[in-house]
Amino acid sequence: MFAIHKFDQGVTFAVRVHPRAKKNGITGELGDALKVSLTTPPVEGRANEACVEFFAKLLKVPRSSVTIASGQTSRNKVIRVVGLSAEELRKRIAM
Repeated sequence: MFAIHKFDQGVTFAVRVHPRAKKNGITGELGDALKVSLTTPPVEGRANEACVEFFAKLLKVPRSSVTIASGQTSRNKVIRVVGLSAEELRKRIAM
């Protein structure tokens, strides 16, 4: 099960991004991280933008509530979501 870390305003969790996939989606887990496929290429930050947009829609939160806390140039990223509890995150991601 992927790890969720709580902080004052929300939660963070790790993802492993697979760019240039056929479709956007969560494809499983890899250790403590979620595996996420995105259709966009990792060029000029477009995959990062797509990652933020994907999680904002999936979690039904404003786009401004989702940020990449670390890993902007890596496939391994930490996503920060403000205004969501760990329990609510698990419910909304339920695979």
